[in-house]
Amino acid sequence: MSPRHQTLLSMVLPLALAACGAMPPTSTSSTQGALPVTVEKTKQAIVGDWTSIAPEVRPSAQKTPDGALKPFYLRREFKALPDDRFELVIANSADPYGKVPLAKILIKGRMHWKGEHPIAPGAQKVDFMADEAYEVTPLLQGFADVLNQIAAQGYAKWEVGQTQSVFGKSFAPFGLTAGKNFMEYDLVYMSHGLLFWGARNVDGRGFDTEQNRPTNLQIPLARR
Repeated sequence: MSPRHQTLLSMVLPLALAACGAMPPTSTSSTQGALPVTVEKTKQAIVGDWTSIAPEVRPSAQKTPDGALKPFYLRREFKALPDDRFELVIANSADPYGKVPLAKILIKGRMHWKGEHPIAPGAQKVDFMADEAYEVTPLLQGFADVLNQIAAQGYAKWEVGQTQSVFGKSFAPFGLTAGKNFMEYDLVYMSHGLLFWGARNVDGRGFDTEQNRPTNLQIPLARR
């Protein structure tokens, strides 16, 4: 999802924790690949439950000693709800096959539609605002230990499997500031029954400004 997640997880293992991806508009015909061509049709098309088709890899903002970007691995579960609401679960792992769980993030909020995106006909610029919930669950002892060192103030002791809300609070590991909602400038595109968001910038930059909004497509989500 963002460099703020990546920075912390890169301290625990050679990978980072990332938030949001991007979504695409759904095709009205999965066999012919027809696309929604208006914002309203796109909004209707994406409603439902979506999931990663396989573990995914992202470039983080952190580098190895030889200068290469460190990877991080995740799976996404996304739920598009009426009234532009969404729920997103990101499950990070310490390995590319998703066999060693690292952490889980739950984000709830709203999608703000900002107009057409030039990547493909029917693609839309969408800002994802976490204005309802933001929760973190460490799933690896090393990650919990790091949280207890750098994110102890204002929280109970971080323990494996125990969820804590960081919503509306300062949370240094992810760069969250009290009273300010997390947001990403992303995109949504749908084709052949698959939902695409924006691909992480190749240099590891997150989607934290309009200038950093993605310009390509991420591996898609499939209906669950």
